[in-house]
Amino acid sequence: MAELTKLLSRARSELGDFGTTFRDVLSGTGELTDYDLSTVNVTLTRVSLLDGPTLTDLVAGTDYRLDSREGRITLLAGHAPLPLGRVLIVEGAAAGMFTDEELAQHLRDAELQHCHNRHATVRYRSQNGFIRYADEPLTLENLPDVEELPLILLTVINALWAIATDSASDVDISTGEGTHVNRGQRYTQVLHQISVLTERYEELCRQLNIGLFRIEMANLRRVSRTTGRYVPIYVDREYDDNAYPERVLPQIDKHDIDPSGIPNPTYNGWSA
Repeated sequence: MAELTKLLSRARSELGDFGTTFRDVLSGTGELTDYDLSTVNVTLTRVSLLDGPTLTDLVAGTDYRLDSREGRITLLAGHAPLPLGRVLIVEGAAAGMFTDEELAQHLRDAELQHCHNRHATVRYRSQNGFIRYADEPLTLENLPDVEELPLILLTVINALWAIATDSASDVDISTGEGTHVNRGQRYTQVLHQISVLTERYEELCRQLNIGLFRIEMANLRRVSRTTGRYVPIYVDREYDDNAYPERVLPQIDKHDIDPSGIPNPTYNGWSA
C-alpha cells in the first residue's frame, strides 16, 4: 500500500522541490487586514496572535483566510484590522514550485494513467469452501511497492509539463548594448528532462509489464458461420471452482465497462 505523504515526498525529491520553512512576525498597525508573507506557495502549520504575554492560536477559515499561492493572509472579523501593539506570528513551509495540492493533483492524474484498465486479482475461499476470484481496480491502496518508482516518474513528468507550459511564453531579451538573455533555454531544458524521464518510465514499464507501456494480450475471436456472431469463450477455472462460467469479453468492450456488476447470461440461459 502506497502512502500519499510518502509519494509526495518522493516526487518532491525527484523534482528537487524541497521548499523551505519560514516564520514571519507581523506587527499590527490598527489599519491593515491583509499581510503579505515572506514567500509564496505556502502551507501553514501554525498561526498565532501575541497580545502582551498571551499567545492565542488562530483557526483557518474562522480567524483568517490564506491565499497559499500568493502567500497572503487575511484576518477575518474579530481580528481585523490587527490592533496596534499586537503581533501576528505565522509559521509554515513554502514549496519552491508546487503546493501540496498541485502536486497531489499531478499524482492523482499519474495514478489514473498508470493504473488505467488494470485490476488486481484476489483469490479467496467462499463460505461454501470453493475457490473464488475477485478483480479489484488497481489504486494507490493496492499498488505493489515495485510500482511506486514508475508512478513517481509519471507524476514528475506531468508536473514538468506544467512548468513547460508556463515557460513556453518566455521570450528572449536583446538590447542595443549587446545584452542577450536566452529565456527560451528554460523551456528547452524542461522538454529535454521530460524526454529523459519518459524514456526511463517506458523502460521500467516494459521491464515490469506495467503502466502505459505494458503489453496487452487479447484472444483471437471466431465468428460463427451460421449466426455471424462471436463464438463465446470463457475464463479458465480450476477444477474445484463451481461458479458459473465467466465470459471473456472482446478487448474493446473491456474499457470503461458498466460498473454495475450485474453478470451476463453465461450457460443455457442461466445467469449467476
